[in-house]
Amino acid sequence: MFLHLSQLAGYIIPLVGLIAPIVIWQMKKDEYPILDEHGKAVVNWIISELIYGAICFALVFIVIGFPMLMVLGILAVIFPIIGGIKANNGELWHYPMAINILK
Repeated sequence: MFLHLSQLAGYIIPLVGLIAPIVIWQMKKDEYPILDEHGKAVVNWIISELIYGAICFALVFIVIGFPMLMVLGILAVIFPIIGGIKANNGELWHYPMAINILK
């Protein structure tokens, strides 16, 4: 659960929301096999979120990027919360719209 919710730390301390989930995943993935699956899902979402953010930022110059950035910002809060709730219930949740980079 903490692996998913640690993404929200970036709203308090910049970059921690990107680094903390990766560090937690790498430290605990061998100890807890299910954590490896959760970690891959979280890292896939983080990478996807960065890619989508870059695309939205580029589209800011033609105005459509602003609403897209707002939606991405909302999803960046909602998705980790849903992932944390699912993990707390023992379920593996794959983030919608996440590019499946790590398999």
